[in-house]
Amino acid sequence: MKKLCLLLLVTSGLSFQAAAAGDAQAGKDKSMVCAACHGADGNAAIDMYPKIAGQHAGYIAKQLHDFRKAAQTAGAEGRNDPIMSAQAAALSDQDIEDLAAYFSSQEMTGGETPEDVVAAGMKMYQGGDAEKGIAACAACHGPRGNGMELAKFPDISGQHSAYVKAQLEKFRSGQRANDMNGMMRDIAKRLSDDDIALLSKFVAGLH
Repeated sequence: MKKLCLLLLVTSGLSFQAAAAGDAQAGKDKSMVCAACHGADGNAAIDMYPKIAGQHAGYIAKQLHDFRKAAQTAGAEGRNDPIMSAQAAALSDQDIEDLAAYFSSQEMTGGETPEDVVAAGMKMYQGGDAEKGIAACAACHGPRGNGMELAKFPDISGQHSAYVKAQLEKFRSGQRANDMNGMMRDIAKRLSDDDIALLSKFVAGLH
């Protein structure tokens, strides 16, 4: 198994919304419900749920606002999810800022990339696929897996491969549509099932 130092953009609900400015201690006090799926420190043990520890506060806040918007509009706007939209429905703006501050202050645990996908995954991540019109992930997200906080490019280094796969599939189908200007939908619609499987395994070891 080999750990890598790169990033794949997949969970991007991009926005230039102002970054959250909350109280981390208050967020911790409000995070008990979140812990059931995401873990007390944001490192979800179940791979269908994302690790949110160490994620940029502005990105976390953006997603929570979008989940709440979906609850308020019966899924017509925002990011609709049966679990998260229900959880976010009752959150105030201050709750969102506090939760974002808390989880962003935690440290994400790393993952591993299967050795048999390293070469192909690296090639697609760094170079994309010109024949399919797939841009290189590294062009937006850089080589070290840190994302870009001001641009709301999420840090997903070490993210669960099952979650990454699910998000790519949702972007491809249009089920998830809270990405700025359809960036991720445009990329994902060009990805085959094999491409998604490759990238979702590859991203797990980025750090």
